[in-house]
Amino acid sequence: MNLGVRWTLHGDGRTPAPGAVVRPDERLSWPRTAGLGAQHVVAMFGASFVAPVLMGLDPNLAIMMSGVATMIFLLATRGRVPSYLGCSLSFVGVAAAIRASGGDSSTVTGAILVVGLALFLAGVAVRRFGARVIHATMPPIVTGAVVMLIGFNLAPVTAATYWPQDQWTALLVMLFTGLAVVCLRGFWSRVAIFLGLVFGYVLSWVFDLALGRIHSPVGGGEAVDHWRLDLSAVGRADWIGLPSFHAPSFEWSAILVALPVVIALVAENAGHVKAVGEMTGDPLDDQLGTAIAADGAASMLSTAVGGPPNTTYSENIGVMAATRVYSTAAYWAAAGFALLFGLCPKFGAVVAAIPGGVLGGITVILYGMIGLLGAQIWINAGVDLRNPLNLVPAAAGIIIGVGGVSLKITDSFELGGIALGTIVVITGYHALRAFAPAHLKGQEPLLDAGTSAYDAASPERDGDGVGAGAGEQRADGGERGGDGDGPTARP
Repeated sequence: MNLGVRWTLHGDGRTPAPGAVVRPDERLSWPRTAGLGAQHVVAMFGASFVAPVLMGLDPNLAIMMSGVATMIFLLATRGRVPSYLGCSLSFVGVAAAIRASGGDSSTVTGAILVVGLALFLAGVAVRRFGARVIHATMPPIVTGAVVMLIGFNLAPVTAATYWPQDQWTALLVMLFTGLAVVCLRGFWSRVAIFLGLVFGYVLSWVFDLALGRIHSPVGGGEAVDHWRLDLSAVGRADWIGLPSFHAPSFEWSAILVALPVVIALVAENAGHVKAVGEMTGDPLDDQLGTAIAADGAASMLSTAVGGPPNTTYSENIGVMAATRVYSTAAYWAAAGFALLFGLCPKFGAVVAAIPGGVLGGITVILYGMIGLLGAQIWINAGVDLRNPLNLVPAAAGIIIGVGGVSLKITDSFELGGIALGTIVVITGYHALRAFAPAHLKGQEPLLDAGTSAYDAASPERDGDGVGAGAGEQRADGGERGGDGDGPTARP
């Protein structure tokens, strides 16, 4: 059986010949392959360790399970789809909503595990019936609206929890990160979020030395005197050890909040597969269902032991475009490095110590970009918002999702926020379509692209995550969409 773990040496194993690319079933020399793997790990760092911190989960376990998830994905696709599966930012709003209603980490991971199951089943359906089964349920107007309400639903988290902890650090980090995303080039532009975190880390340390403790709220609580950067846990952490595992628990209210993210994950996987296929010159339409199902299975395994969900990362697609090396051997090396990082508790303690003000500056940009990706989906698909069939359900669902509108069903159960907004968009669109006159029912294009939450950190492409255009990469590594320098509205 071909599992995609055998590679032929490309040329002399040193560098690709002019105009040539290293295909997924080829590799460079093992030292160079290991170096490329390390570069892939750095590229995914910015979003991949921010995600578990924002969701209140163990960053060590998150990094470790991202390596495991990548291995599962590569085996499932038999080495044809080079991809790194990092921690998904699409669930940050879900985690915040579940915790706000009294849920803990077990409730969060239990709800997301069910989403992973739904994603797996969606992949099986795509394998059986083709991509049209997805489009029939989730046309671009629906996908874009759901992505938008998921992103903008996060605004209160930044405004009430992170930004007030240190408003001046947050402001400076926001400005630095914005400049980094827009002005840097090449590899550095792909790790702009990571650079913003490092800048904020150092800035908080300098402010502590120069100004002493700050009096501000911590985690949305009462204002107290505290250090901006508290590294006490880093000193106590071991160099080698296992991350903290926990079992999931399941609550219907939490599951209903989380399920809408399936729409974003299906779209981002579709975009990823399309982009990689165009880059490598190998049509991968037959791998779409497998990729979606593999992502779902990997997320189920990760959340079953207490980790976050995983999704395909566009930052790593940018690395492939820059290096012209599409070898899955490099991704196996990256997965191995991620496993090693997961076994270092001191690394996790450093990540967990990121000051709240720093997260405030980062999330102002990141959360806004997530929401605006919904608009990018509409633009890429040519959605006409002058058509009331599109406008009415999207408008109602977004306001419900962003505003936190709730609907009380019984004394012990109510729908609200993301869940209710998504239900309104999906059911509202299909119900209105059933009664709409023929002239409002234009033929819409087949869903064939996606953009994702963490892709706000990836300015090299139009997107690959929560729903729209995966960067339209050419087989020669170039791009057809966007200028390749600034952050197009593509975790």
